[in-house]
Amino acid sequence: MQADIGIPEVQTKKIVDVLHQLLADEHVLLIKTRNYYWNIRSSNFMETHKSYGSHYELITELIDEVAERVTQLGERANGTMEEFLKTTRLGEGPYYHQQEQQVKQLLIICKHLREDIGQSDKYDDLVTTDFLTGVPAKHEKMAWMLRSSLK
Repeated sequence: MQADIGIPEVQTKKIVDVLHQLLADEHVLLIKTRNYYWNIRSSNFMETHKSYGSHYELITELIDEVAERVTQLGERANGTMEEFLKTTRLGEGPYYHQQEQQVKQLLIICKHLREDIGQSDKYDDLVTTDFLTGVPAKHEKMAWMLRSSLK
């Protein structure tokens, strides 16, 4: 049942589509991060392992927040791998450990989020816009930490 928050149903559906893309992107990123976490091959193993562990936890929290926003809008949050792989804007593989590739994936999500913010703002959903505005900072920080460990 759609929540009556003053946004027309057609616009709410479009906002939910944006959130479902982000939810799918975050899940693909989560799986990649977990795989990197499991398969680290690095001279600074402990530092990198801890970093990926904290990134995994942060992405998991973001996933919950995105899904909760979808349900606050009165819609069902996607929850299957099939839905995620169909909806994601990220490629699913490769999963071998490459920090440079991980950084690129984090920054790709940030670029998409900037577009997503414009969509939610266009539909006058201030709450979703506010939520989406905070997400790139988290991904940019993760990317910065990974880039810093590569030097």
